[in-house]
Amino acid sequence: MSYSMPPPPPGASGQQQQQRSGFPPPPPGGSGGMMMPPPPPGASASAGAGGFAHPPQMTTTSGGIGGGVGVGAGMPPPPPGHAARHQQQPMMMPPPPPGAGGAVAASAVGGMGRSVGGGMGMPPPTPAAGAAGAAPPAMMMPAGPPNVLGAQGGMAPPRMGMGMPQQQQQPMMMMPPPPPGQNPQSGGGATTLNQAMGNMNLGGGGGVPPMGAPKQFGMGGIGGGPAGQQPNVPFQQQPMAIPPPGQQQLQQQPRMFVPGAPPAAPGVGFNPAAVSGPGQFHPQQQPPPPQGMMQHPPPPGVGAPGGMPMPPPGVGGPQPSMDIFQENIDHSIQVPKRILQLTSSVIPASANLAHVTKVPLGAVIRPLAPCKADEEEVKVVQPGAAGIVRCKRCRTYINAFVTFLENGRRWRCNICAQLNEVPAPYFCHLDEEGRRRDRDSRPELSEGVMEFIAPSEYMVRPPQPPSYFFVIDVSATSVRSGMLHSVAKAISASLDSMPGSPRTQVGFITYDDSVHYYSLKSGLSNPQMLVVADLVELFVPVPDDLLVNLQESREVIDAFLQNLPTMFQKTTCQSSCLGPALKAAFTVTKHIGGKMCVFQSVLPTLGDGTLVPRENIQIMGTPDEVKLLRPAQNWYKETAVEFSRAQICVDMFLFPHAYIDVASLAELPKITAGTLHTYPGFNHTADGPRFESELSRVLTQHTAFEAVMRIRCTRGMKISNFYGNFFIRGSDLLALPTCTSDSVFAFDLVHDEQNVSSSVVTVQSALLYTSTEGERRIRVVTQAIPVSSLASEVIGSVDADAVSALLAKQALDVGIKTNLDNARNKMQQACVELIRASKEGDKPRTVSGYAAPPPQHMQHQQPQQGSEGEKPIPVNLKLLPLYTLALMKNVAFRGGTDVHPDERIHAMNLLSGMGVTETKHFVYPRMFSLHDMSPSAGLPSNDAPVESVCGQDRILLPRVLNLTVDRLASNGMFLLDNGVDMYLWVGRSSDPAILNALFGINSLEGVDMSQVRLQKIGNDFASRLNAIVSALREDDTPQNLFAKVTIVREGDHGLESRFFWHLIEDSASFSGGTFSYEDFMQFVNSGGQGGPHVVRS
Repeated sequence: MSYSMPPPPPGASGQQQQQRSGFPPPPPGGSGGMMMPPPPPGASASAGAGGFAHPPQMTTTSGGIGGGVGVGAGMPPPPPGHAARHQQQPMMMPPPPPGAGGAVAASAVGGMGRSVGGGMGMPPPTPAAGAAGAAPPAMMMPAGPPNVLGAQGGMAPPRMGMGMPQQQQQPMMMMPPPPPGQNPQSGGGATTLNQAMGNMNLGGGGGVPPMGAPKQFGMGGIGGGPAGQQPNVPFQQQPMAIPPPGQQQLQQQPRMFVPGAPPAAPGVGFNPAAVSGPGQFHPQQQPPPPQGMMQHPPPPGVGAPGGMPMPPPGVGGPQPSMDIFQENIDHSIQVPKRILQLTSSVIPASANLAHVTKVPLGAVIRPLAPCKADEEEVKVVQPGAAGIVRCKRCRTYINAFVTFLENGRRWRCNICAQLNEVPAPYFCHLDEEGRRRDRDSRPELSEGVMEFIAPSEYMVRPPQPPSYFFVIDVSATSVRSGMLHSVAKAISASLDSMPGSPRTQVGFITYDDSVHYYSLKSGLSNPQMLVVADLVELFVPVPDDLLVNLQESREVIDAFLQNLPTMFQKTTCQSSCLGPALKAAFTVTKHIGGKMCVFQSVLPTLGDGTLVPRENIQIMGTPDEVKLLRPAQNWYKETAVEFSRAQICVDMFLFPHAYIDVASLAELPKITAGTLHTYPGFNHTADGPRFESELSRVLTQHTAFEAVMRIRCTRGMKISNFYGNFFIRGSDLLALPTCTSDSVFAFDLVHDEQNVSSSVVTVQSALLYTSTEGERRIRVVTQAIPVSSLASEVIGSVDADAVSALLAKQALDVGIKTNLDNARNKMQQACVELIRASKEGDKPRTVSGYAAPPPQHMQHQQPQQGSEGEKPIPVNLKLLPLYTLALMKNVAFRGGTDVHPDERIHAMNLLSGMGVTETKHFVYPRMFSLHDMSPSAGLPSNDAPVESVCGQDRILLPRVLNLTVDRLASNGMFLLDNGVDMYLWVGRSSDPAILNALFGINSLEGVDMSQVRLQKIGNDFASRLNAIVSALREDDTPQNLFAKVTIVREGDHGLESRFFWHLIEDSASFSGGTFSYEDFMQFVNSGGQGGPHVVRS
């Protein structure tokens, strides 16, 4: 499931934004355990939605900056007349680089000098823009009043005597006067700062007020007139006592400046070790300095939306960086990839560079991923007297990447740059590197992943006990297939391991052409069944006895599960009233929420939610096939929204023997953050173990209840789409009735402004939930990502596995909204463009050095030093074409008429909820050669490399083969595993001894392969093969899947054709599968010359 977030119209209320999302607004106060009081005074409306709740606000002194973003925000005002004297002091400045357009402006942050280009790999500044309020050179700017740099507006120039050399007045030239009634335009630095502040009223359109006029400030406004240049040297530490919190004396932050860097050097502060991939930073790789004419200011009245002035045109190069924070980042603090995996570990410094590199920016996140055996558990913090410290503007949680200033009295938010007061109980002095001395003892300041125990302010009701309600189809099909027997067996086996004891509550409803309630009140000798046949006027008898405490009613529950398989043994009813059963279950559980497990065998035919067969073979394999992949009606979607508001999650288990319209039924788990499991042609003997294992995992795994999640990122970037199973509230709050250790989400990361305003982009997700123990907790995941202005560094940091997973989720969205042709073409085009961009490197694309693509009519006429096919693909991208081809041939996207709509939509749901590793194995399975495996294969190994073993016991795997029919042999056996299914292909000339060891037969001739089972014990070969299968299943558990082994005999066209579906390196006859791997590599290496290869169904 994905969700795009168009910006709301100015002034749109939260309710209006919810209506724009396509869903009805939630009921008042229905936050699902989440309190969202009004934002604090002075905060914007968006800030109020920035957190799950607003705990008591921290107080700030009058020296704080309203907007929290600016040069030296929070510094005290200068003495009267000080600014004017300060600008007249001479100083020596090193010459600017050729073509840079003048001397480089520097800004003082928290009592320190800094180069504007001090960010990692940031582009050089444009000649049309100064920095931090400094007027650009060669331009006469009107001087502001002495008090223009007041405490509320910006930063005062440093006082003399603080070790700061005096400034030199810049050369100027006269500029034509402004039109009548228009304020003079300020330097480019003010405009750039304006743009990054995001729709903030700065007053006067960003200009400097007339001399003597009082300065006007908007909310979070930044006042500041032109300032002189500052030298590229750090402040000197002054010997002074460290004051206690609350005093306003300035303190200097040592070692917060990168010395020795040339003015405006694009790469200052870049840490090559922090960038994964082969790309390394070299000074000679910097783009050329900007060239070109200075631009005139925009005409009056022309500006960006929301009253923002337009940024300077980009002819002279990228705008200067506003990297006034993010200087002391510890890049050794990394979030494990099992929790957060980014498509690129370096962010492009501008939207133009992102367009050039063609990297799909985003990430896949699994917030509650379990720790590995050798990893430390996530640390939990109990907030003290200060409570949970958060940014007063954007509600970001304090984290390891914030900057502390003024000897620890304030901290600057790494998301919005707001300067926040440190609460007195939370205060700690800084060390010589500007870091808190208690940093290592506070997980929130030293870990990328941690949890807070939430106080009462984060609740709207007490934490509810874990609730599990079972809705079971008891039609004749369910009884005959053995589904009812397997359901009762799996639930009974899981009762002792269900989380939350002794608070756990359970309940049951069964249905066919009527709804059956069961009173499980403690003290009863047997459960009491109550039947309601009226499906229109449903009522709930004795509601208090239908959802009971598991521990108190355990004997009654055991008796019910023991009798359930035989209670409907003689039924002949083929009907199913799924809709009324769901409404009845909702009535019982709406006051508490929890998990609802639904077991369905036939198409719903009675009451609300009735569905009719609509499969149409004639449109399968055509663009119109997408109609079968969309819900037939809105009833299930509307019901799912109601369930989500009541904190009810639906996990759906389908056992179809005919068309069941998975596309419509899948809306329930998709919107309620549940899971979908299908078992076509379910047979108790063959499929029972898989279903029982998966249901047991659903019931016993780590589960968070009443959850909501929000993801934030640094100003200049934004989250544009979400993917996964959830319901969106407002514009960016994911409502998750439950979130398990297997829940996976993904999101797109795009540039919100032309240039990124920081040398580091921070992404923070916060998951507020109720644990099974009844605690309200907040799982905070924070990752800092360096920024670069070099294409080679961005592309060299790309993670091909993560890109493939994100492309798959994007293509699923495209496929459902348009058709499968567009989905395949999107993946193909994304792969071709990224590989082509990787071969172009850092070569300039315009005379100004601006990282922009060539004009459309010249894209295929650029001079080259040989054909692009001769240029190698970067090492980190070598597997991207293979994964892209595999995705295009996957059952979720492949063309042709041999994929049933129910099967395709199930594959789409699986792919939507998979993490990076699971996606890789699903689209490009592992195929092992068994008949010639080494004697040590299938045994534990402590010496083998990680990629050669799997499972907790480190079982050594056999040799892995590439996926082509050329690797098969009639005298061999091959095991193929895609994480969902396993296929054991057996050649007709296989060794009889191996056949006997594995299956207990000596020949395959005349054998019904559906009755053949893999023997578990009896000989060494069978034992080792079973150890391999078990280890592979352990690696595939993140999707709750217990891969079933299907035995395929060579020449059996039905099963063998499905096995061949996975041999993606061969050319196939279905539409969209005509590429072999070799052909596709040639197509990609040629840069897709002649336009994209259209892969139509």
